Amino acid sequence: MTEELSKIAEALVTPGKGILAADESSGTIKKRFDSIGVASTDDTRRDYREMLFRAGEGMKNYVSGVILYDETIRQKAKDGTTLVDVMKAAGSIPGIKVDTGAKPLAGSNATIETVTEGLDGLRERLAEYHKLGARFAKWRAVITITDDLPSWNCVKANAHALARYAALCQEAGIVPIVEPEVLMDGPHAGHTIERCYEVTEWTQRTVFRELYDARVALEGIVLKPNMVIAGQKCPKQASPQQVAELTVKCLKATTPASVPGIAFLSGGQSDEQATENLSLINQIGNLPWNVTFSYGRALQAAALKAWGGKTENVAAGQRAFTHRARMNSLAALGKWNQQLEKAA
Repeated sequence: MTEELSKIAEALVTPGKGILAADESSGTIKKRFDSIGVASTDDTRRDYREMLFRAGEGMKNYVSGVILYDETIRQKAKDGTTLVDVMKAAGSIPGIKVDTGAKPLAGSNATIETVTEGLDGLRERLAEYHKLGARFAKWRAVITITDDLPSWNCVKANAHALARYAALCQEAGIVPIVEPEVLMDGPHAGHTIERCYEVTEWTQRTVFRELYDARVALEGIVLKPNMVIAGQKCPKQASPQQVAELTVKCLKATTPASVPGIAFLSGGQSDEQATENLSLINQIGNLPWNVTFSYGRALQAAALKAWGGKTENVAAGQRAFTHRARMNSLAALGKWNQQLEKAA
């Protein structure tokens, strides 16, 4: 089982390929559709995601896997083909978001701190998702920085839940993406890059201790962390080079070399910022893991705007998606630059 999981994990972080996060909840995708004046219905959500999954070169050359939402893994394309089969035809591994969201953490500052729920019934859901074609899964834990937060209670609770989820995934023959996200869009102006480093290192160390205790095979996971970056409300923003250096320093301090790969979340960075920082991280070199992307909005925003909900704009949406996927592919190889960005 571990060998099979390891093969899937390694395929997800194939050099030059990354993961498309298309697992927006119904509420999140409605907000994105609202921004372009499109009603969020079963059909419009299907049409939008089908547009991405059929983006030819963009999918085949640059996307290793796609994280789906429960609705999407069950949907069929307009021609009756399941969306899972559409993705497989493009060479992508189907994945599934399995957590049920971040909820207020009892006994803590429940207006700010959360714990991710979804462990109840997860074993049975994973068995069903495996039958539907999913070979990897995602669970996101959320950590917020303030002067006196995160609390140990919050870090520990989320790390423990991630480990229990990961163990259940591996039992089901599914690779767990382990996503502890220290939010960059939190409310705190004191969220400097140095404070982010401190909290991110603490969180990741705790997660790996919990994974070890839960007997999770690290060869069969993918880590999806935040980059070490100043918060959006912080008046002092760090340079891209600082982001790259401190992110690599943090990973080397926390993440065993047996983990096949790191697939960063974009976490509120602009499209280009997420690409540039990823490229600089890879340019540092001599990393024991393959380092790539698992972006949602940072891969989709331009495509969503170009599509605008209109059938006649599908090709334009696919071109916009393919461009961003290619830029991030270059970044995953440490080969992105501004000239290539503007040349498209």
